[in-house]
Amino acid sequence: MVSERSLEVLKAIVRDYVASREPVGSKTIVERHAFGVSAATIRNDMALLEDEQLIVAPHTSSGRVPTDKGYRLFVDHLAAARPLTSAQRHAIETFLGAPNDLDEVLGRTVRLLSQLTNQVALVQYPSMVRARVQHVELVRLGDARLMVVLITDTARVEQRVVETDVALDEPLLTELRTVLNGAAVGLLLQDVPTALRAVPQQLRPEAQTLGGVVVATLIEQVAANRQDRLLMAGAANLAKSEQDFSGGLFPVLEAIEEQVTLLRLFGEMQVDDIAVAASIGVENAEYGLDATSIVAGGYLAGGGEVARLGVLGPTRMDYGTNMAAVRAVARYLSKLLGEH
Repeated sequence: MVSERSLEVLKAIVRDYVASREPVGSKTIVERHAFGVSAATIRNDMALLEDEQLIVAPHTSSGRVPTDKGYRLFVDHLAAARPLTSAQRHAIETFLGAPNDLDEVLGRTVRLLSQLTNQVALVQYPSMVRARVQHVELVRLGDARLMVVLITDTARVEQRVVETDVALDEPLLTELRTVLNGAAVGLLLQDVPTALRAVPQQLRPEAQTLGGVVVATLIEQVAANRQDRLLMAGAANLAKSEQDFSGGLFPVLEAIEEQVTLLRLFGEMQVDDIAVAASIGVENAEYGLDATSIVAGGYLAGGGEVARLGVLGPTRMDYGTNMAAVRAVARYLSKLLGEH
């Protein structure tokens, strides 16, 4: 068991090491922090922390650095994430703004989160397991050119342009639009293909060819929406912390390119639309990311669906600031998607 003062010493070591990248000694702690005890007492606390494998001496220096276990204890006892400044909060509201569609707002989200934290930012597209069709729109672009637009209740807008051999006129499109929406609106995406396959037979003979082309396109759009995927920004930030990766950057870059790996890791983390969680160092070993930490939270994507977003970086990261940024961006994103 770690005493209350030893825990405070650990917190001081973590914060000083994150800020300076230099091992932290007892003299430095006494000078920088008001513990009201001697350096010898702090050295005793540090010895206890070392016995618990919470800190370690990286070399013959008298200073100590946190271990992954030490970071874990630090995060578990982080009473409150460091609040964002008013400028940071304003940046979130201004940068995200009012979205035109889900692709745009998620793209803005990862860029903003990367800028706020100086880490790699990740955002998961909604899984669409519970997404429903809100509307199907057909837009005539020319005599034989048509845009098929699929809109879900999670703010996802999927557009495809199709070339047809059929002369397009508004009465034909009105009929097809009406039948498509009657068949698909309100259905879960997983149920849409079955419902749509019966649509061509419900049309006039001269509209059935076009109906078959549009139905095939919509089924492809539904399949694209049901695939889990991630957006990423800020991979260049890893280069700023290259010396924090003892095995080099290549294994980390290789691992984060595998979206399936990151999606699995995200899926294992216990987050919702309120909580923010951290997965630290060796906890990520099975994913090839044992030199990294991931801070993740959840956002409400519509229909009650919770998707994840977060940041990835070295274990020597500012957990308080990063957790605050993830929480704030996730909450604003939930609010934004709920309004639009």
